[in-house]
Amino acid sequence: MERTINRELPAQIGKTVTIAGWVDVRRDHGKLIFLDVRDRSGIVQCVVTPRASEAMEIAKELRPQFTVAIVGELKERPENMRGAGPFGGIELSVQSVVILSRAQELPFDMSAELNLDTHLDYLPLTLRTARSRDIFTMQETILEGFRSSMRKQDFTEFTAPAIVGEDAEGGAAAFRVSYHHDTSAFLATSPQFYKQIMVGPFERAFTVAKIFRAEKHSTTRHLSEATSLDFEMGFIESHREPMAVLSRCVSDIVSLATERHPDMFERFDLPPPVIGDEIPTLTLREAQKILGVTEAPDLDPAGERSICEWAKKERASDFVFITAFPTKARAFYTYEDPHEAPYSRGFDLLFRGLEINSGSQRMHDYDALIGRMHERGLDPQKFSFYLQAFKYGLPPHGGSATGLERMTARMLGIANVKEATAFPRDLNRIDIRLSE
Repeated sequence: MERTINRELPAQIGKTVTIAGWVDVRRDHGKLIFLDVRDRSGIVQCVVTPRASEAMEIAKELRPQFTVAIVGELKERPENMRGAGPFGGIELSVQSVVILSRAQELPFDMSAELNLDTHLDYLPLTLRTARSRDIFTMQETILEGFRSSMRKQDFTEFTAPAIVGEDAEGGAAAFRVSYHHDTSAFLATSPQFYKQIMVGPFERAFTVAKIFRAEKHSTTRHLSEATSLDFEMGFIESHREPMAVLSRCVSDIVSLATERHPDMFERFDLPPPVIGDEIPTLTLREAQKILGVTEAPDLDPAGERSICEWAKKERASDFVFITAFPTKARAFYTYEDPHEAPYSRGFDLLFRGLEINSGSQRMHDYDALIGRMHERGLDPQKFSFYLQAFKYGLPPHGGSATGLERMTARMLGIANVKEATAFPRDLNRIDIRLSE
């Protein structure tokens, strides 16, 4: 098919072209039929008149989501009939229509606001809505911004495994899978061990990794399968250096999203995120004092929302770092300077009321790491592969992990992280509901 993509049409005025796509809307107006036809680049209006009798008969059959190929002459719309957007000044005068695939009658109005379960039940259909296309276009931009910023900061990308051995990071509940030779393996809860290992060959390494968590959560912020944007860097003095790298990365992502998608922020009725020259930083205890809450090992969801409101009001920032968490509340590999005990060199990054990132300086001394494992009741033998990196010399290092779905949700003000996940897996769903 000699096909013209919709975005190329404004340069084809007066020419006969062939387009192909989905019927978004069909409108009958007197003897005319108007079709809004969507392809990967946008939506263009087509008009079928009685002069094209054969096309008219076919057009009468069309309903939303039919896929069609249309031949027609591209014309400028009269000045008083121009619409908004890049295709508002053109329309295709239809000469012929070919139905490529028929669509059954839709189970609901695609333009209506759907509850989340209905949206998820019909994902093969609802992913076609303008809202979903916006969400995952934004997610693509976040991924592009992350990779670009990492490379600008001299990081090397690697691919982390999704199947791991018996260690499974020794913490969060992991999904057990059957492996070869009657062995059990696990789905990775994080690429943490592997990115630390990659500090050995590259000093600075990053990965975009699938992670799996088996905790029985059913909330607006938890998923059983998520995407983690991770980096790790060597030869650091403290956690402040990974925080600086993360700050630049987040700034690069926000700049790219703001430049590329001003219309999207407008459609979601939300301004682009505000990030200044420096993201404000508070220790956990400072944040708790500001909020007037009792000391605890972490902020609860209400506390995260409240301290972000404070940061926006007092520091004009949609982002805020929280540091100095109790060492016992962080992963076993988190570094604690003896002079800073019982607090660790860890940090979380909060964005518009939600933790989107966690990181720290890591322990790098082999004997100290073995000692910490014993303190936590972990068997170093199960971590022997990982521990080789430390046994044979690893510099002081640190890094962080950002939840892609959480960042997407906060970027566009989406209430539930599942809507910012193309195919969410959680306690109750793998494509279809697991229980009623």
